[in-house]
Amino acid sequence: MITVAIVDDHPVVRAGLRAVLGSAADLSLIAEGSCGADALRLVTLLKPDVLVLDLNLPDLNGLEVTRQIKALNLPTGILILTVHREHVSVFGLLESGALGYVLKDEALETLVSAVRAVAQGHHWLSPAVASQVVRRVVGRSSGPSQEPALGGKAAELTPREGEVLRLIAQGLDNTTIASRLVLTTRTVQNHVSTIYSKLGVSSRTEAALYAIQHGLSGLLPEEEDRRGGGDAA
Repeated sequence: MITVAIVDDHPVVRAGLRAVLGSAADLSLIAEGSCGADALRLVTLLKPDVLVLDLNLPDLNGLEVTRQIKALNLPTGILILTVHREHVSVFGLLESGALGYVLKDEALETLVSAVRAVAQGHHWLSPAVASQVVRRVVGRSSGPSQEPALGGKAAELTPREGEVLRLIAQGLDNTTIASRLVLTTRTVQNHVSTIYSKLGVSSRTEAALYAIQHGLSGLLPEEEDRRGGGDAA
């Protein structure tokens, strides 16, 4: 059982999060709070596996709370919940020790997966910000202007799975990929799970990173420059 605490200053948001987490049999919500001080107190006393933390709180913001929790060397994984997708917020929080970053408008669909990933010590990024982080890690691509043949672990992918991987790396979420490839969202989700298994990765960020590092993103360097802030991954 994965224990979770949520801290958000909006009761309606907390109610929504509570409902989402309650739908997963392996997640247990053990505490709630409404400010940064609550977050520090709950994590210190209860040491939940995951803290779902709003970025904008009335006293301490999520960045400062994250820094203080990490300074105390507490084991709780921090999953940031926010409406902000600016790269400065993303990078600052990740560098301070947060493992996940979920946009509120995607939380209903992605929160459970994000909590599970963070509980296992993996990074989980909202599709709308993941491509920014990938580019930060690998730098600007100088790959070939044509899509290369799949090699290494990627050689195990089917042509369709290869297409899905490229679109993940280009910053598209499952719904957009489904529309682009004329598939159902469920079919895309199945392809994504298979891609993870074949590549030995556990998140969209890792899959996108693999694709870009191996020249499989399908983006030309100038296209990557234009995408800059990124749509989704």
